[in-house]
Amino acid sequence: MIITKIEMRQITLLLCLCILSALAHAQSTPSIDPQATITLTDGTTEENNAYSGSAPVQVQFAANATDTTGWTCHYEWHFYLSGNRSNPYLVRYGDNTEYTFTQSGTHNIELYATFVNGTDTVAYTDDYWTSEGTPITITVSESSLNMPNAFSPNGDGVNDIYRAKTEYKSIIQFHAYIFNRWGQKLFEWTDPAEGWDGTYKGHAVKDGVYYCLVKAKGADGRIFNIRTDVNLIR
Repeated sequence: MIITKIEMRQITLLLCLCILSALAHAQSTPSIDPQATITLTDGTTEENNAYSGSAPVQVQFAANATDTTGWTCHYEWHFYLSGNRSNPYLVRYGDNTEYTFTQSGTHNIELYATFVNGTDTVAYTDDYWTSEGTPITITVSESSLNMPNAFSPNGDGVNDIYRAKTEYKSIIQFHAYIFNRWGQKLFEWTDPAEGWDGTYKGHAVKDGVYYCLVKAKGADGRIFNIRTDVNLIR
């Protein structure tokens, strides 16, 4: 049988198409690169797959899957506490999700991703996470809260505001009240980062002893009922 030049070109073209198809198929195997983006208390964000901080911790999760064209994709985000991998407390679906952590402890997050294209399946599931995958970890501090017993609202920029001591951690509910010696409420606030400036209805109160009552709750369920004297000294 004699093959003409035109037939040879057609055969060559067909072989090239087959090779290109095989290469394209090999290069299009899906992969994942899960990332966590933390929203900090000042409103800024940072990418961090091993974060430790105070509750509440708001986190956005992204699968960052690549080469998924032509594949049917299924995503499951598994959330579990350290040491309890077989019993996730939450499963979320979709390539992106978000969650606000309030419970203290170390939370691990694994993305189970399955890609199907005809008879081909690529899976990043249990075998992947127990061999080469590294879970995202979000560690929430145990709660703590302390109130000072004095402040000096004299405008010098030092200790001018009566507020919770700065080392407070994982406080998810907070309500504080200031009373004078006759039990009159002078001020109240609901954010431990804020506080009392030593005034009542826009006027500075006299030096002396006032009283603070705080009712708060930590991410670990701890209840705080704090009663303390407040010495106002200008």
